[in-house]
Amino acid sequence: MPTLPDPIVAAAFWTGVAALLLTLVLSLQIVRLRVALRRGERIEQGAIDKWRPVLHAAIVGEQPPLPAMARRERLPFLKLWVHLQRSLRGEARDALNAIARQLGMDSSARAMLGGPRTEQMLAALTLGYLRDQQAWSQLQALSELPDRALALTAAWALIHIDPQAAAERIMPQFVDNEDWALPHVAGMLQEASAPAAQVLARLLPALPDARLPRALRMAEALRMQLPPAVLERALASEDIAVVVAALRGVALPDALESVRRLLGHAHWQVRVQAARALGRIGAPGDIEALAQLLADPEWWVRYRAAQSLVELANLYGEPVGAVRARLSDRFATDMLAQVMAEKGQA
Repeated sequence: MPTLPDPIVAAAFWTGVAALLLTLVLSLQIVRLRVALRRGERIEQGAIDKWRPVLHAAIVGEQPPLPAMARRERLPFLKLWVHLQRSLRGEARDALNAIARQLGMDSSARAMLGGPRTEQMLAALTLGYLRDQQAWSQLQALSELPDRALALTAAWALIHIDPQAAAERIMPQFVDNEDWALPHVAGMLQEASAPAAQVLARLLPALPDARLPRALRMAEALRMQLPPAVLERALASEDIAVVVAALRGVALPDALESVRRLLGHAHWQVRVQAARALGRIGAPGDIEALAQLLADPEWWVRYRAAQSLVELANLYGEPVGAVRARLSDRFATDMLAQVMAEKGQA
């Protein structure tokens, strides 16, 4: 090779050589990863093709012979098994559990709880469906991690394993942790609604106002009746979020007087929820109060008041048209006409 006398040219030459070598290395790495990915996909598809007929036969009540489980088939098997569990109930789910235990998937899943995150998630789902008591302490530790998705999955598994014990352990976390999405939490708690409601009923009286809105929304999701003292305190709170959350959960006429007082609240969101609550628990005399609320300056208040008015009028046999004829405010008349049209009563 000729000598390169110019240092700048030499530096450029060797830089180019290094870049070429690096490009070759990266290209080889990409090829290696693609080959590994294709190989993994073939292994996974082979495992699914092998085990799907076995699991389907178990679901319909047969007792198929179980082939040997290769180590590399465990993850694809568990993914397929969990996928099927999500759409099953009762005996079919029990049949899948029996197969998983015969294959030693319960012990494999417990070992996976100490592995990579994706394996931990899959293992938690598996152990939840299996109702594996031996995994309780490991799952409890995962439920306390800052990783929200992993913690929620572990909490879900605990609820499936022992609803009562899980409610006692996890409900305070659900109330305290604003990062855990309430719809997701509420969906999980449907599996343990009775024990969860019992625990929440014990927690509510001692909660400060700052934590009450979330707890009250959870109570609403669980369709639980609030303790009278808690409901009275919440409806009388100075915190708008607390009052709104409490009104959303009103379902019995015991709170009727408090709801009536809140129809004139200074905050429009409170008036909205008070109007809605009155539609659920109101008496015939509340139709006139709702008619007056149809003149409220806030559109949503007028709309909810009109909906509740129509519901009460239909419930107690009072003609809605007669109520409409008594109205003098144009906005009130228009809103009631709109709601009547929506309900096919125009």
